[in-house]
Amino acid sequence: MLLLSIDTSIRGCSVAVHENSVLLASYDLHTDRSSSSMLTTLMESAVAHAGFTLNDLDAIAVAKGPGSYTGLRVGVSSAKGLCYALDKPMIAINTLEAMALQLNSFYPGHLLCPMIDARRMEVYAAVFDSTNNFVQETQAIIMDENSFQELLSERKIVFFGDGAAKCQKLLGNHPNAVFPRREIRPSAITIGELAARAFENQHFEDVATFEPYYLKDFMSPPFKKSSLPAL
Repeated sequence: MLLLSIDTSIRGCSVAVHENSVLLASYDLHTDRSSSSMLTTLMESAVAHAGFTLNDLDAIAVAKGPGSYTGLRVGVSSAKGLCYALDKPMIAINTLEAMALQLNSFYPGHLLCPMIDARRMEVYAAVFDSTNNFVQETQAIIMDENSFQELLSERKIVFFGDGAAKCQKLLGNHPNAVFPRREIRPSAITIGELAARAFENQHFEDVATFEPYYLKDFMSPPFKKSSLPAL
């Protein structure tokens, strides 16, 4: 089983190649100028450096969101294009679930709360136990001093991801709130690990109808009046 995985949930992009759940190659690009052309180059390079061609792939996996509207659209469109061109199935994985998988072996007994930054004091978040099962489902949360208080009264929670800074300002002094010093970003590596399990269970998406998990409607930035004088 040979899988190519893609994550474009936030700034930049990440790709990985797994064979029978073993990581063969991965590339990460952390830049605001990520694009479909850059993603295509990374995908082709990862597969080639793993010793295969795109035709050798058994499936394409993609982070379905939540995350950046534009980023998710680029990733899912690229995955769909490959699936159509190669006649391969597509697997979609929750971005936050894959983020939690990065840390669950480091914090036994803790709950894990990956967070992706949204506008103002809002984050996309979910809570998982140490076996990566959902404790709280994925949702958009406007952070305040009362957020997560019920869970924090009972368990230690690790808050991480690019949205966790908002949480730390409000909950940083709580004895059960844990904030890793290292930045934890979405990664195609753990997308691939979860996708391998999905492949074994034949959990494939309908390529024609699949849409990213945006979680909320896209809002364009407010219109700004031009500073140029009227003609």
